[in-house]
Amino acid sequence: MSAGGAAGYGEASFHGAVAPRGGARYEDAFAPEAALTLDGVTRSYRRGGRSVNALDGVSLAVPRGRFLAVMGRSGSGKSTFLQCSAGLDRPTSGTVHIGGTDLAKMSEAGLTRLRRDRIGFIFQALNLVPSLSVAENTALPLLLAGARPDDPSVRERALRVLDSVGLRGRADDAPSELSGGQQQRVAIARALVTNPAVIFGDEPTGALDPATATDVLTLLRDAVDKEGHTVVMVTHDPVAASWTDEAIFIEDGRIVGRLDHPDPDTVARTM
Repeated sequence: MSAGGAAGYGEASFHGAVAPRGGARYEDAFAPEAALTLDGVTRSYRRGGRSVNALDGVSLAVPRGRFLAVMGRSGSGKSTFLQCSAGLDRPTSGTVHIGGTDLAKMSEAGLTRLRRDRIGFIFQALNLVPSLSVAENTALPLLLAGARPDDPSVRERALRVLDSVGLRGRADDAPSELSGGQQQRVAIARALVTNPAVIFGDEPTGALDPATATDVLTLLRDAVDKEGHTVVMVTHDPVAASWTDEAIFIEDGRIVGRLDHPDPDTVARTM
């Protein structure tokens, strides 16, 4: 678990997290090192006959091999941030890059392939298929990408990631035979199986007891530290945020603060 001090609250306190000055484009400055880049991202909706910005000019770069917590009160814009970052929703203006890929230039079919092949998702609702085994659920992104179910390499790849989450021995069980924490581990294995550029988590520990949440956060931390994955996790939990390298705080659709190596007490005070 990470621990450490806090930077000041407010955009002026950001280190490497605001757009560069002097007219340089944000992606030019950060893209070579960044797994995820947002440059001036705004997402507007019509509400009550007027336009409301759920995101308002958000710029951020997440380096490869980084664990980021995205925090904010209900309605702050953090869910819209995740949806636009992961290609689930298109910004009204601004650009999102996964690695060097500009999502704005992709067709809907291209976005579907990108989400399938280069992005991993972990949700509070696990979305495991009850009729499939643990191994088959883990391999599902590979099968959706066109791999043959009878290809031995598909099962072996699923078994490798199940081994990394401690569930290789449960590969042929049904999800219903697992505890809630074990099912969340299957969801993590499924997110890892394609070796994604970025893993997005939407409150992945929100429905778990503290001990099980610790197990899940340990796996995500290991995915970053041992495998070099990049994890972006929306959470309301200061303890969960303390496992990350950095926490950003969103309010009224804007990034208003950041903490390096956050600890639970400082996160709670900042929120």
